Amino acid sequence: MKRPTCLTRTALSTALTLALLPLASQAASSRSAAYFERVATFPVYRNLGADEDASKQTVAEITAVSRDGRTLIYTDSPGERIGLVDIRDPKSPKSAGFVQLEGEPTSVAVHQHFALVAVNTSLSFAQPDGVLAVFDIRNPAQPKRVATLPMGGQPDSIAISPKGRYAAVAIENERDEDLNDGLIPQLPGGFLRIVDLKGQPSRWSTRDVDLTGLAEIAAEDPEPEYVSINDQDVAAVTLQENNHIVLVDLRRGRVLRHFSAGQVDLEGVDVEENDRIEPVGVLKAKRREPDAISWVGPLVATANEGDYQDANGDEGGSRSFTLFDFNGRVWYEAGASMEHAFIRAGHYPESRSENKGIEPEGIASASFRKQDFLFVGSERGNAVAVYDVAHPWAPVMHQLLPAGMGPEGILPIPARNLLVVSSEEDSAEDGYRSTISIYQYGAKKTSYPEIRSTDSALIPWGALSGMVADRTQANRLYAVPDSYYEASRIFKIDTSKTPAIIDGQTALRKAGGTVNYDLEGIAQAANGDFWLASEGDGKNKPNLLIRANAAGNVLQEYALPANVAAQQTSSGFEGVSVVGEGASTRVYVVFQREWKNDPAGKARIGVLDPASGEWGFYHYPLDPAVEGGWVGLSELTSIGNGQFLVIERDNQQGPAAEVKRLYRIDLSGKQPAAEDQTFPLVTKRLERDLLPELKSTGGWVLDKVEGAAVDKQGRLFVVTDNDGVEDASGETRFMRLGTVKR
Repeated sequence: MKRPTCLTRTALSTALTLALLPLASQAASSRSAAYFERVATFPVYRNLGADEDASKQTVAEITAVSRDGRTLIYTDSPGERIGLVDIRDPKSPKSAGFVQLEGEPTSVAVHQHFALVAVNTSLSFAQPDGVLAVFDIRNPAQPKRVATLPMGGQPDSIAISPKGRYAAVAIENERDEDLNDGLIPQLPGGFLRIVDLKGQPSRWSTRDVDLTGLAEIAAEDPEPEYVSINDQDVAAVTLQENNHIVLVDLRRGRVLRHFSAGQVDLEGVDVEENDRIEPVGVLKAKRREPDAISWVGPLVATANEGDYQDANGDEGGSRSFTLFDFNGRVWYEAGASMEHAFIRAGHYPESRSENKGIEPEGIASASFRKQDFLFVGSERGNAVAVYDVAHPWAPVMHQLLPAGMGPEGILPIPARNLLVVSSEEDSAEDGYRSTISIYQYGAKKTSYPEIRSTDSALIPWGALSGMVADRTQANRLYAVPDSYYEASRIFKIDTSKTPAIIDGQTALRKAGGTVNYDLEGIAQAANGDFWLASEGDGKNKPNLLIRANAAGNVLQEYALPANVAAQQTSSGFEGVSVVGEGASTRVYVVFQREWKNDPAGKARIGVLDPASGEWGFYHYPLDPAVEGGWVGLSELTSIGNGQFLVIERDNQQGPAAEVKRLYRIDLSGKQPAAEDQTFPLVTKRLERDLLPELKSTGGWVLDKVEGAAVDKQGRLFVVTDNDGVEDASGETRFMRLGTVKR
């Protein structure tokens, strides 16, 4: 084996040029590369035993795969165990059980037919300890523990060298964030432990590489976080809190190079948590503080998460990724570009604006069918950005993949044309679960996002809650966001393109200033005015119908009569529709669920005569709800001659989702009744069951099916509300569901 050497900058440039030639030659073919397509999502709780509570917290953090590519092994930190998933059929992953450990697993890797699991057994932060547990997984159904190697400290990341000669374990000895305001140094410091993989696991030997005295920040207390090994047996190690990168020759067990991860200036980022996405801020000299690291040919790529706030209160994390060469020279800095891509896809977490934005954490690289890719996961944006690195010094975004909440582990499996992403956030109480997402390479076109904002302007969007088609323009829809965002607005959508493009927005204004409605529905009148439904909160915020002109100026607000408003609950106005014109104009609005004086299982449809201000009502029969859940209405769309489409949905998601339906109702010949009368009962007919379409992309079934529109050609569009990427994955489905008979 040719030993790694300390290269001069001139020699390095020559080496880089030679090394990158094969990659550069692939650039032309890379432009016609195939795409990754999600084929399955495995909720980790399904691996729980029959005797375990399905609501128990269980997560998938870091994932590895058996040598034959048929079994996933993942770390479940809260459960102090590793889990196994059978992916012989990647479109139908199956639970394969757990293996209990003596502590918290932090990472896992596979060497030959052995699974190597880093286990944290520390008594305290001041007394860090851990082991490397080695399992024979030739029979994945019954992993057999064959060795336990002391690690001499608290282990974190583990990697296996491509030639199988070494394992490298980052012994982090992490800091106590509650001690001394979380500042380092907090001894003992961490180090890198090398495992020589020679012979049987019981005979593997270990060596340590001292990492102290290298970083400018707390040099005596290195905290190695992540490790990646290239085909020359050089380990790249991130010292996240120290903002440093170290390159280690594993054969000799010595440091070859080390350098600061440096700082970066960011422009065009949202830096204020004010319920608005405003990417206009500037951040100066942000430490990168990289988490994951991956070799990309002769370069190393870092996911710059940030995890440390210094004594001055300055927090690291540059919301991006960076490519460095062997000497620490920056060849590429993503800056704000990745975050902007997330904004355009509706995946920006506004609630993290004062922290670290989308917070890139995981990173990996691999070649699929001779196409070179870099995968960068956003912990807060809940998606993985895929970059074409045919030119590693100039990555080009290839596609964006939706994931579960908190994607942590990124595992390419090129031999099977698979990519696996493990997402660790899990809360049965809040309705979301930790998942393992499986993607297959080879699709002819990208399937996500299904809706995004234009490249010509940076238009932030999310939480789409109501939708309508333009009465005269083909391929033009309008949508509104709910109260997750302030400064209510109307988005313009071009459906002639795939994905659909949000190419404009109109801010609503009243008395010269912006307004903050909880918009849940939008309709367009014959004269081009918009009617909007704003949901009340059952307390101080009233339910309102709002008429605004095409320029967004609020012309009038219509509230419910006092005797009706007295019956309100927190489930108020949702979809709205308008029919007729002039004196015959009538505005219809659905109420999400029953109000105080409504019979059980009967929600209202209200009708307003704007000229007189009079209201009338119908009752709509709701489908039964699952135990512990509810069913309500989300949208109302006129399709002519007194007929409407109604979205009826439950509040369940994932495997628990049952009611996601589109019904047709006919109100012609039925007169609404006053509040003190018996309301006519609507008859409904199932138009579409939306659940098959929601399941068709292999993802977590989304809760809030909120908007529907039927355009001039009779084409049906349905959109989901992504809840502003807070306690939700941020994924938005924009479904094209064929035509509807008017």
